[in-house]
Amino acid sequence: MSAAVGYIELDRTVESIQVGHRHRKDMGDLDELIASIERDGLLQPITITPDGVLVCGARRLAAVRRLGWRTVNVWVRSAISDRLAHLLAEQDDNALHKALSPLEAEALYREIKQLLAEDASRRQAASRFSTDNQPGSDGGANLAPPSDPVGKRRDQAAAMIPGAPKHSTLDKIGYLRDTADDVELPDELRQQARDGLAQIDAGGAVHPIYQNVRSSIDALHADRASHLHALADEALARVKEAAKKPKPSTPKRPAAPARYAVRAFVMTWGELFAWWDRYDLDTLARELTDEQANAFYATVEGTAQAAHTLRQLRDQQPQLRAL
Repeated sequence: MSAAVGYIELDRTVESIQVGHRHRKDMGDLDELIASIERDGLLQPITITPDGVLVCGARRLAAVRRLGWRTVNVWVRSAISDRLAHLLAEQDDNALHKALSPLEAEALYREIKQLLAEDASRRQAASRFSTDNQPGSDGGANLAPPSDPVGKRRDQAAAMIPGAPKHSTLDKIGYLRDTADDVELPDELRQQARDGLAQIDAGGAVHPIYQNVRSSIDALHADRASHLHALADEALARVKEAAKKPKPSTPKRPAAPARYAVRAFVMTWGELFAWWDRYDLDTLARELTDEQANAFYATVEGTAQAAHTLRQLRDQQPQLRAL
């Protein structure tokens, strides 16, 4: 057994090495590496943690497994103990051997970015409660919490992955991945994003694929906004029409309103879900006329009364819902 700085070198059974989660999915062509190891031996040992988790050498480990080796020379590196150190060691190993694909680089970039954010949060909490930053002292002015803006973290995370695209390109790949995983979007849009990721994995340019998917999503949002505007216009027209009718001199029993199917109710309120996130209320306050605003208030008040009655009716009939 020999020692190196930060390492212990020894032999270990191949089966005992745990690969765990790694961002590389494609090991590439191992034939040349296998031939080299078979001819010259393993020139650089595989690196593992003390508990047997692989740090560097995934392709070398795959090669010796193909060769049927029972044991392999490893370096045990005790200094690697946290997730970020593992990720940095993994990307160092990738830089020396086979470059990550754009999708693999984006997955690694995403995780490093999250870990940097968590690390910044811990450092901010530590500085907030340090002895130099206590109530009644001027420590807050002299020792401000570390500044870690999102843009800086993106640059830093991308720079940690040698050979990876710029963070703007990685963010576009991340947008496509998030779109493909968003169950709230129509299936055809999610499939378009999945197809785009497959094209990128095959060597396609990221920006045009991203633009196409983004345009499709923007068009979807525009259609939904147009539908909401149409519903608002119809409600306003009904209010105007009702205001034009003269009040009867004697009370008359109002005609029963038209009844729509439950499916129409679900579709209408499905389109209105979280509508307030799609409008700037300051802009509405400035640009709506009094008539338009009053029509909206009347619709909301009627909706609130109907929601209260509906809740009471559902609470009184639990056995019907169970059926």
